[in-house]
Order: sequence, then structure tokens, then C-alpha cells
Amino acid sequence: MSDEAPLPPAAQHGHAHNLTTGPIGSALLMFALPTLASNILQTLNGSINAVWVGRFLGEGALAATSNANIIMFLTFGAVFGFGMAATIMVGQSWGRRDVDAARRAFGSAIGLVLGTSLVVAALGWIFAPQILHVLATPPGAFQPALDYLRVIFIGLPASMLLVLMFMGLRGTGDSVTPLWFMGLCVVLDAGLNPVLILGLGPFPRLGIAGSATATLIANVVALGALVFHMQRNDLPLRLKGAELRYMVPAPALVRVIVGKGLPIGAQMLVMSTSALVMIGLVNRHGIDTIAAYGITQQLWNYVQMPAMAIGAAVSAMAAQNIGAGRWDRVARITRAGLGYNIAMTGTMVALVVLFDRPLLALFIGGGSPVIPVAQHINLIVTWGLILFGATMVLFGTVRANGAVWGPLIILAVSMFPVRLGLALGLDPVWGADALWWSFPLGSIVNIVLAVLYYLYGPWRRGRLLVPEEHVEERSHADIEPGNNLKPAS
Repeated sequence: MSDEAPLPPAAQHGHAHNLTTGPIGSALLMFALPTLASNILQTLNGSINAVWVGRFLGEGALAATSNANIIMFLTFGAVFGFGMAATIMVGQSWGRRDVDAARRAFGSAIGLVLGTSLVVAALGWIFAPQILHVLATPPGAFQPALDYLRVIFIGLPASMLLVLMFMGLRGTGDSVTPLWFMGLCVVLDAGLNPVLILGLGPFPRLGIAGSATATLIANVVALGALVFHMQRNDLPLRLKGAELRYMVPAPALVRVIVGKGLPIGAQMLVMSTSALVMIGLVNRHGIDTIAAYGITQQLWNYVQMPAMAIGAAVSAMAAQNIGAGRWDRVARITRAGLGYNIAMTGTMVALVVLFDRPLLALFIGGGSPVIPVAQHINLIVTWGLILFGATMVLFGTVRANGAVWGPLIILAVSMFPVRLGLALGLDPVWGADALWWSFPLGSIVNIVLAVLYYLYGPWRRGRLLVPEEHVEERSHADIEPGNNLKPAS
């Protein structure tokens, strides 16, 4: 099959793209930008909802949502892993022009996530009080947290399916459709929050449960609209007629999704556990240090967004090319991703360092004694996020061929014995500075191990996640990766 081979009929509809031919740099950038916009919208939505809850219901309600959101973050770690595994399977199948295999993988992922989320939602509703007790939720925030959490659990299946469908669409090279429907979800959620919290117009006054109900309604409407859009416009992953049976999870595909998805989800667990331990260490250094660390984290969330979007784009694009046997393009995709990360994340780092005082003053008064502490933290830590972004690109490439244990082990090593070990060991000598320097030092170890694994690890020998069936031979399938996979220095 030549570079000019026609796309399958489904690829001619919507925003799906075959990413195995044509220019790499421009295609990667055009794929990453909508993903970046989706991430920004999602983060802004959370910030806006926190403003509504804090302004209308006070600190107790805001603390209640924070406790509930910790639980949701851990829950979404699993669906993120399953979704990433499904994205890789869809991408590999799409790259080799096997639309039916892509639909089978997507259908099994939907069935698995739907069934799992229904069980988790039911158990979460029943055991929500016990969960909040384990988290040591303060008495004043307990009942609001319970009301909020139970509604969030009801909406869990819709929210999980929406995330999964976004990730599946990106596997076909379509990052624009998820952006539009993320926008719809954000507009509904942010708009309904004050209406349902305060009971404006004909709507009942629901208090904190109104914020959760707004999220539930937004996710259900966005999910229904997306399914309708996919069916009406015949998008590649739509399931019709006999294809609906693909949503009954196939055991072989479920084994792959779970086997690859759990280690990916575990990476989120490693990061969140490390973050919780770090908060405990920061709490030893006084209220100003705690506040300074909190507001610098708000800036870091935005600095990391380009790296996350580029990493996701590299993973989807590399998966398509691996599925097509285009190993000659995989190294070029990685180099392009590394270059865009340096340019985009580097620009964000420069802006955050140069304009740190006015940016930090957005969160706290400009004359606060917290500002100099936050500036000091920002100066030490922020440059290391460029290394974090490079690691995300390399991990995105190796995951595209199903290698998930290597990134998990590397991340665990850099987070625990390195970052937290340095923070604990040097705290008596350096004080709080030991905590801040542990971030870039951990990032250095992370990127060194990631480069070594990328260059010399066994990830290239992985088999396609969805076995190729009845696919004609392609001239590019015989291209050996060899030394073409070395990244730019």
C-alpha cells in the first residue's frame, strides 16, 4: 500500500485524519492545539465552578467539593488508563486502515467502562459516608460533601463515557470534535451552577448539590449530543446495527485494555500519592509557605498543559504510524514533539518567571508576604517543567506500541526514592529549599531514564494491541525501526 492509498470510507467524514502520510510537524501541531484548548476549557470550568461554590456557599462548601474531587480524581485514573489503552488500539487499527478493528476495540472499551462505572457509582452512593470518614472530612464540611459526592457518583457513568469517547476520537486523528463538545459541556456546567445552587427562576434551590447536578446535566447532554453527532455524520467510531454487539466486551480485547490500562492509570496514582506526601512536607514550614506553594501550583497547572497536549498528540500519531508499519516516521514524530515542547512549554515558563509577581497577585494581594516566597519557589521549580514535557513526549511514543510498565517504573523511581527521598533527606540541611529543589532534580532523573528507555528499551518489540486480521501486505511494513528512533539531543 503506497502513501497515496485511499482512506476507508469512514475517514472521509468529520475531522478524522490519517496521520501516516504527509508533513509531520504541521499535522502534529494542528492535532495538539485543539487538545490543548480542551484541557484549558476543562481547567477553567473547574475554576469557575469553585468560584460559584465559594462565593455563594462559603468556605465549608468549597472544602466539601475539594474532598469529593480527590475521590473523583482517583476514580478517573482508572478510566484514563482504559481510555488511553483504547486510544492506542484505535490508533493502531486506524493507521492500518482497519476500521472494523477500531470499532471493535472502541466498543469493548465502552462496554467495559460503562459496566465498571455503573458498579462504582452504586457502591460510591452506598459507601459515600464511609469514604468521607476515611478522608477525615471536617464535621462542618461532612454533610455538604456527602450531598455533593452522591450526585457526582450518579453522574459518573456519563462523565466517564464522555472522556472515553473523546480519547477514542483522538485515536482516529480527530481532536476537533472533542473540543466542540467539551465546550458545550463547559458552557452548560458553568451556566447551570449558579442557577441550581441559588434556585433561580423556576429551578429549585439545591445548594451544593446544585453544583453537582449542573455537572451531571452537562455531561449527560454533551454525551447524548456527541453520540447523535457521531451517528448522523457517520464518524469512524459510530456503531450501528450489528456493530452494536461490539459493546459487549470481547474477552481478548478486555484483557488488553485492562492489562495496558491499569499501569497507565497507576501512573496517575503515583503522581497523586507523591503530591499528597509533598503537601504533608510543605505543611511543616508554616502558613506562608503553604499558601505560596498552593498559588504556584495554580500557575504550574497551566504551564504543563502544552506538554500534556503534545504528549497525547504524539501518542495518537505514533500509534497510527506503528499500526501502518511506518516506523520511519515514528522517530520524526518524536523529534517534532520534543521540539514543540521546548518551544511551547519554554515560552510558558519564561512568561511565568518574567511576570511572576502580577500573576501570583491574581490569587492573593500584591502586598502579601506570601508573594516573595512564591516567587522563590517558582524560580527554582518552573524550569524543570520543560524536562517534564520532554518525558511526556517520550512516554507518549513508547506507549503507542503498548509499552506501559517502563514509564510506570521510571515515574515511580523519580517520584519516590528520588524526589521525596531528596526532600526528606535534605530538609534538615536546606529547609524548605530541599522541597523545591527536589522537583527539578526528580525531573532530571525522569528524563534521563526516559531517554535511556526510549533508545535501548524493548518497547519496539511489542505486538499490535489489536491483532491484524485479513489485512493486505504493505510495502512499509518491512521497514525496521533500527537506529531511526534516536531522539533529537
